[in-house]
Amino acid sequence: MQQAPSRFRFPGGESFAEMQLRITSGIDALVADHPGETIVVVSHADPIKAAVAQALGTPLDLFQRIVISPCSVTAVLYGTGAPVVLATNSTGDDLKSLVPS
Repeated sequence: MQQAPSRFRFPGGESFAEMQLRITSGIDALVADHPGETIVVVSHADPIKAAVAQALGTPLDLFQRIVISPCSVTAVLYGTGAPVVLATNSTGDDLKSLVPS
């Protein structure tokens, strides 16, 4: 599971690759339905890591290198081009710093 998440499937459940596709497809649909708007998505750490990995172009087998703490904020800017990761694992209380300059 840790060395090759892209090939792991939970018994009776989905694979990490399926989970990544589910979370990124959901984000894509939200972005399409709310162009130019701020969208908040709440999830457990692994789906957030999988979404960040996809946004960065990082292979799923390396997604465990991304740290996502409980109650942290990760910000990704989705627009017409490739996603831009603005912050990961932010635990500060000033969310204004997450707005792209």
